[in-house]
Amino acid sequence: MTEQFKGNLMLLIASLIWGSAFVAQSAGMEFVGPFTYNMSRSFIGLLVLIPVTIFFRKRRTKYHPLSEEKRRLLNKNSLIGGIFCGLVLSIASNLQQVGLSSTTAGKAGFITALYIVIVPVIGLLLGKKVTKLIWFCVFTAITGFYLLCIKEGFAIGKGDILCLLGAFTFSAHILVIDHFSTGYTDGVMISCVQFAVVGLMSMLLTILFETPSFAAIWEAKLQILYSGILSSGVAYTLQILGQRTTNPAIAPLIMSMESVFAVFFGWLILHETMTLREMLGCIIVFIAVVLAQLPTSKMTEHEE
Repeated sequence: MTEQFKGNLMLLIASLIWGSAFVAQSAGMEFVGPFTYNMSRSFIGLLVLIPVTIFFRKRRTKYHPLSEEKRRLLNKNSLIGGIFCGLVLSIASNLQQVGLSSTTAGKAGFITALYIVIVPVIGLLLGKKVTKLIWFCVFTAITGFYLLCIKEGFAIGKGDILCLLGAFTFSAHILVIDHFSTGYTDGVMISCVQFAVVGLMSMLLTILFETPSFAAIWEAKLQILYSGILSSGVAYTLQILGQRTTNPAIAPLIMSMESVFAVFFGWLILHETMTLREMLGCIIVFIAVVLAQLPTSKMTEHEE
């Protein structure tokens, strides 16, 4: 199993978790506001990641001890990376969450999925090479998302604009992770710091714009725990670790599978049905993701 395949698999598992968390997120919003929800799930994710960070640090100290200079450099880089990732993610997740309150899920899903186009375009501007096949897969995936998510007229409203801004910010988050995860950093520590920042930023927004209630949070405890432990704690850590060895143009395509899994779990748990159009969209997205992995896989085999 190549390192690239491991990275792709981590991102696919993260997408599956995010897709399943859609059910918890929808149910949790019945009790609390968007900022309160993001604050709660982020702090839960932080609590999960603190012992994980300590475990991996002790393991590294035992089997791969570092000099004092390298240890300080690792901690410094990871702290800076976590702060930047957290700032960008807090903006992206809260824009999306607020946008969802005033637009349809189908529109929000399609608009947010535009990050699979934005990432390679930004990467191209930054001097990264993007193959013709990747561009073909990008537009194929967009077609699939359109069939999967759009069910009514496409008008631009306040929620649509917020989700579009969120898509641009999610694109920036992917590129920021790509920058820091490939350097001399600790991926788990980055994730830990990231959610501390998201939690604090969301808490500030909660205090300013909402009236948080412990009783309401308690009502949504199961949904928040699920999102906090799996979606925030596990999935975003897998994203950081997975992006170490995955092409930044392919990473968003794999992570865009979140919407496909969301439809599946919506059908499985919420008993929502898929039309022929939606099933066709799922198939097209799967094809795009599989094709997107071919060029780098062949390159890896050649290099070996």
